[in-house]
Amino acid sequence: MSGDDSLVVKQATSEWFLYIIRTKQRHLYTGVTTDVARRFAEHQQGGVKGAKALRGKGPLQLVYQQCLASKQQAMRLEYAIKQLPKAAKERLVQGEIDWQSVLPESSSKA
Repeated sequence: MSGDDSLVVKQATSEWFLYIIRTKQRHLYTGVTTDVARRFAEHQQGGVKGAKALRGKGPLQLVYQQCLASKQQAMRLEYAIKQLPKAAKERLVQGEIDWQSVLPESSSKA
């Protein structure tokens, strides 16, 4: 019975998030997930589930997160952000630019 309940919860959780983490060296790492808290904890622990790019780069700081409508939209935004120069990423983190302005015109309509 509890197995069925957890299955329903997993199916209902369809929100995707884009997140940005700042390392001790002030580098920015961008990723997508359905659970930001869990994923950030995995990165902080530095084990096999955390990103190799973040291992030994702590302390880490979660500096940005954005809820998106779908995995596809989250991945499009992740790609677009990774193409930006660091100054533009910093403006996004500071709230000076909106995430929608980062997406190419054709992608934002999806």
